[in-house]
Amino acid sequence: MSDFSRYRDPRRFARTATPAGLLFAAVSSLAAALPAHADNPGYDRPGLGFTPLVLAAGDTTLEQGLPTWTRDRAAGTTQALYTTDSLLRLGIGGPFELQLGSSPFNALHENGAGQDRWFHGRGDSVLGLKYAPSPRDAAFTWGLLGSVEFTDGAAGIRDDRRQYLLGADLNWQVGEADAVGGYLEDVRSGASDRTTLAVNESHALTGTLTGYAEVALVREPGLGRGTVAGAGLAWMANRRVQFDGGFRRRVEGRAQPWMASLGVSVFFGRLP
Repeated sequence: MSDFSRYRDPRRFARTATPAGLLFAAVSSLAAALPAHADNPGYDRPGLGFTPLVLAAGDTTLEQGLPTWTRDRAAGTTQALYTTDSLLRLGIGGPFELQLGSSPFNALHENGAGQDRWFHGRGDSVLGLKYAPSPRDAAFTWGLLGSVEFTDGAAGIRDDRRQYLLGADLNWQVGEADAVGGYLEDVRSGASDRTTLAVNESHALTGTLTGYAEVALVREPGLGRGTVAGAGLAWMANRRVQFDGGFRRRVEGRAQPWMASLGVSVFFGRLP
C-alpha cells in the first residue's frame, strides 16, 4: 500500500494545535513525546504499492487500519471482510527496511449458496524486506519489496498456503504539488500467481492534505483479468502522524467489487 504523503516532505508540515477527536489526541500526544533527530520518509499507506524510501537505522513506523473493509462475490456467495491490518516498519541501515505485518482482529461474513456464517480471529503474519536506494530529495525514486505471508492465522481467516510477494514501486515528483507513480506486484501461492499493475497520481490540496487517484489492472488465477479504480485522502496531522481514508471499485472484468479503508500511521523515529 502506497503512501501519497511521500510526495511532500513531512518536514514542511506545521504541527496542528487543535486535536480532531479522541483518537487524534491520543496518537498525537504519544508521538509528541518522542525525541528529535532524523527524518520521516513517509508511509506505505494508503493505496496500492508502498513508498520507495526506507526508514533510517533505528527508526520505526506503525501503520494501522481502522479498519479495512472488502466485499467479494464468487460462486453465488458474498464475502465481507473487516480487518484491522497492522504494519510495523523497522529501519535496519543502508537502503534496507524490515517489515512485520498482521491483522490482530478479523471478521469474515459469508452469505449465500445456502450458508450464512461468521469467522473471527487473528490474520496471518507477514515478514518483508524493502530495498530503496534513492536519495530522499530525488525527483525520481524507486524501491523493491519482498515478503512472505505465513499460514498462522485463525481457522476460517488464514490462507491455505504461504504467499510470496514481490513488488516494485516507482515515483516521479513532477511539480511542487503533483506526482505520478507506478506499481507492479506479483503474489505467488502454490503454483498460482496473482498480478497487479497500477498507476497513480497525487495532488497536494493544502500543506497537510493530499488527494490521490489510482487505476489498476489485476489478474486473478483461474478468474481472468479485471480493472479497479480508487481515490482517497491523506492528512498529515503533524510531522509524525498521518490519517488516511480511501476506496477502490471494480470497473470491469473479474476483480474485487469494493474496498474501503481508514487508517492512521505514526512515525516513532526522531525529527530535526
